[in-house]
Amino acid sequence: MPALSVVAANAQAATATTLTAGTLPAGSCAQPLTIAVTSGGSPLTGGTVTINDVFKGNPVTVATVALSSSGAASPTVDLSAGSHSLTATFAAQTIGGKSYAASTSTPAVAVSIATECEFTVAVSNITPSSTTANTLTLTPGQSGTATITVTPSVEFTSTLTAPMYVTISCSGLPDETTCTPTPENLAISSTTPESCPSGSPASSCPPTSSLLIQTFAASTASSTPPHRRDSAPIAWAILLPGALCFGGLAFGARRRRWLSRLSLLALLGLVTVLGTTACNPQYAYKNHAPPNNPATSPGTYTVTVTAQANNGVTATTHSTSFALVVN
Repeated sequence: MPALSVVAANAQAATATTLTAGTLPAGSCAQPLTIAVTSGGSPLTGGTVTINDVFKGNPVTVATVALSSSGAASPTVDLSAGSHSLTATFAAQTIGGKSYAASTSTPAVAVSIATECEFTVAVSNITPSSTTANTLTLTPGQSGTATITVTPSVEFTSTLTAPMYVTISCSGLPDETTCTPTPENLAISSTTPESCPSGSPASSCPPTSSLLIQTFAASTASSTPPHRRDSAPIAWAILLPGALCFGGLAFGARRRRWLSRLSLLALLGLVTVLGTTACNPQYAYKNHAPPNNPATSPGTYTVTVTAQANNGVTATTHSTSFALVVN
């Protein structure tokens, strides 16, 4: 992009501000910019510059950056999907005891963003810490924590008329592992900032969630219940139907009704089978109980943390990831 500049007139010390847009990384909404402020052809040795945007017809202040001693700054700003009109403004300031006039880059720099980046998701404060960046290392039965931060773009929050809730979830975990975000839902409002100044209270920072990753060791307790040597129910299940059926056979023999005797024999077989079948689950449970719970399988896993917002019509999802190593 060509450099754009304007010189302020009727000022004690005129200034010129230039704004250049760099190449946008593929699939990104983080637009790199370059700003320079000069006076009489010499760079200023300090001061601040405000980056402004006109997005969907609304003026929005995107960021305020400090100039280096060379009178330059190279910020990266998160922009929402769509067309943008960016300008950089150096407000009237006194630097080194000398007053400088305000100036604004002109014409505006046009930038088009294709990726939806209403908010970004980041993971930090991984505990226990690891020598490998962005990695949580645990042994089966151990737990770890991380901080998940959802940072909205200032352009996105400027369009909100009511709080929007973002739900945190995990995927990619090994079996026998749980992921619990607290809180699970984070609120973003029109006043939610996109940065957290050092020493600021949590209320003036982007919302965060504490993520708990819990692995499990193999169960050592026996899962076989106490064995009761009580055979009376099984005996009654077989003998009682048989006794009743033999009584019926005797009655049928007295009356010489062969059909009745055959029917009673069939009934005897059916009831006996049903009785023994009913005892099978109890026998299997007492003698073949479920196996002990296994431990979390060792390995290296990529855990994806997803933040999803839903306005009732469309769902917006952004994610980040970190490595989980189970030794």
